[in-house]
Amino acid sequence: MVTAKYIKPTESELEILRILWERNKATVRYVHEELSKSKEAGYTTTLKLMQIMFEKGLVGRDDSMKIHVYYPVISREKTQKQLLGKMITNLFGGSPTELVIHALGNHKASPEELEEIQKLLNNLKKH
Repeated sequence: MVTAKYIKPTESELEILRILWERNKATVRYVHEELSKSKEAGYTTTLKLMQIMFEKGLVGRDDSMKIHVYYPVISREKTQKQLLGKMITNLFGGSPTELVIHALGNHKASPEELEEIQKLLNNLKKH
């Protein structure tokens, strides 16, 4: 089995991981129902994707019960850091500043979000 830290999840796999990160564990049926709320997804497609994710080491599976229950093996934070790092390198020429400028220029941040960003900037200036 390939170690998960070197695997970049596909967009469909990320959608499944988001559900599992929120629930900690879920059946294929539950994941399928959640996916169906926002897009057309066949049950067998969801099942196959989750089986592939298990083989890749992205999710684990408890098959001690009649129904298989899947859970995330990779953390949300680690995945976000890896994907963000690749995005900064590939899309923004390695410049986190460019990423922030584009993100804030294209998205209206709430006062709470701006306060959180300001706290982060203040902490970064201290170090």
